[in-house]
Amino acid sequence: MERLTSGDFTQEQDPFALFAAWFEEAKKSEPNDPNGMALSTVDAQGMPNSRMVLLNGRDGEDFVFYTNTQSQKGEELLGQPKAAALFHWKSLRRQIRIRGHVSVVSDEMADAYFQSRPRDSRIGAWASQQSRPLESRFALEKAVAFQAAKFGIGTIPRPPHWTGFRISPVYMEFWRDGAFRLHDRVVFSRPGVGEPWARARLYP
Repeated sequence: MERLTSGDFTQEQDPFALFAAWFEEAKKSEPNDPNGMALSTVDAQGMPNSRMVLLNGRDGEDFVFYTNTQSQKGEELLGQPKAAALFHWKSLRRQIRIRGHVSVVSDEMADAYFQSRPRDSRIGAWASQQSRPLESRFALEKAVAFQAAKFGIGTIPRPPHWTGFRISPVYMEFWRDGAFRLHDRVVFSRPGVGEPWARARLYP
């Protein structure tokens, strides 16, 4: 562990082991949301979009997050199933860039995660028409109240338009701050998922 966090991490052969080590450190040092990542997608015209989302877990080699498929990012992910993600941990002065192919998680996996969310978050998933125009805050609160009354104290099922996506990486770059901008960078790349990684150290 110490070799991956304070030693010469550029010699590591396994990008997932390196990610796990850095992520564990970030969970101890970041004041808010160490699993926050900037997610970048592109629309049908190739125009990029970025926004912050939460990494909700790892599934094997995949990075998993959840969203409304009718949102802007959901529609872009379904239409152009590739994405990039960026983790930036200011407390550690480190960042990790990930690029890869995107696929939808199974219904069983999405159902299980949805039921693990707080009840108010599950209600919010039904009430929010994510990325659509909203006339007022009151309209949103009214929609939440309507859904809360509709479900009462019963089970709240997962909305059909709410699911998870997985990023299967083909590119992972690790960056650590250095004095006088002489940073340390190492990149792992592979032509396809499941194929061997090539590793290269980069100029800062």
